[in-house]
Amino acid sequence: MPRAKDANNRARSAFRSLRELTAREKQVLIDELMHVKGLMPLLMKQRNQQHWTAEDRVQLASHMKRLSKISPYLAVLAIPGGFLMLPALAWWLDRRRGGRRTGPAARL
Repeated sequence: MPRAKDANNRARSAFRSLRELTAREKQVLIDELMHVKGLMPLLMKQRNQQHWTAEDRVQLASHMKRLSKISPYLAVLAIPGGFLMLPALAWWLDRRRGGRRTGPAARL
């Protein structure tokens, strides 16, 4: 019976961890999308026969950097069944934040 309880506790812990990870990545994605709100009017300036100022160009560069941060999410969502891969992507991105390990433990 202790094995069943241990397995149940591990499953709950894994589910809780996955839920927290997904919630955190969702918040990151929402924050990035909120900062990109002014991109469309800025892009339409050229089409409307207006010219970009130096400040506009700086804003465009900033927006493009922000979009490049969320491009893995967009790529995963574009492929069939990609929504199911979102937790795996969140885990992979979270793992990248930790930095590289050095020493003997890095080889494991």
